Amino acid sequence: MKVTLFVTCLVDLFHPNVGKATVELLERLGCEIEFPEAQTCCGQPAYNSGYVKEAKEAMKHMIRTFEHAEYVVAPSGSCATMFKEYPHIFKDDPEWEPKAKALAAKTYELTQFLVEVLKIENVGAKLKGRATYHTSCHMTRLLGVKDAPFQLLKHVEGLEVIPLPNAHNCCGFGGTFSVKMGPISEQMVDEKIRHIEETEADYLIGADCGCLMNIGGRIERKGKPIQVMHIAEVLNSR
Repeated sequence: MKVTLFVTCLVDLFHPNVGKATVELLERLGCEIEFPEAQTCCGQPAYNSGYVKEAKEAMKHMIRTFEHAEYVVAPSGSCATMFKEYPHIFKDDPEWEPKAKALAAKTYELTQFLVEVLKIENVGAKLKGRATYHTSCHMTRLLGVKDAPFQLLKHVEGLEVIPLPNAHNCCGFGGTFSVKMGPISEQMVDEKIRHIEETEADYLIGADCGCLMNIGGRIERKGKPIQVMHIAEVLNSR
C-alpha cells in the first residue's frame, strides 16, 4: 500500500534519524512511501496559543498537501492528533469540513498504523538492554493510542521493558507550556527523570519527539547514562 509520510516539524528539524527510521521500517514492511515536500507545520503551536485565524491557513495548506494520500502516517501522536482535530476546527465550514474529515479518517500515528492497519506486532527488531516507555499525553489521552507501542516493544528481541512509575504524568513539555512556564516545566521533567531512574533502564523510549527532546535534554544536562530513543528507531534496530 502507499503511505504518505507526515514527518512533523520536530522530526524534520531536530530528529531526522526518526524520519529515516520510519521510512526504512515501513518500506521493510512492504509499504511504498510518498513524501510531499510542500508539507509544513500542522498549525498546532499557533492554534494552541490562540492564533486560530492564522493557524487555519496552515491547516488548509496541509489539507491540500495530503488530499490525495491513501494513508497518512506520522511518527508523532501529538501531530497526528492535530489532524484529527481539524474537523472540529472547521465545523460547519461547507468547503473545509468535509476535506478535514477525509484527512482525519486516513491519518495514523506510526505504532497505531502498524498494529491496526498492517496488523503487525513483530517487526523483527533486535535491541539488547533494559528499557522503559514514556506515554505522551496527546497520544494516549486525545488520540487514544495506548496499547500499540507496548504490543510492538514486547516483540523486540533482547529488550526488557520495565513499567515506568507514574507513567501517566506529563513530562512538562506541553509545547508552549515549557516556554511560558519554565520553572514548573523543569520540576515536572525532573520528577519524570527520577521515575525513569527507578527502573534502572538503559533506554528511555517514547513516540513523540517533543517529549523526548524535553526529557532527553534534561537527562543530558544532568549527565545521566540513559539513552533516549524514539520507538521508530527501536523498531528499526536490527
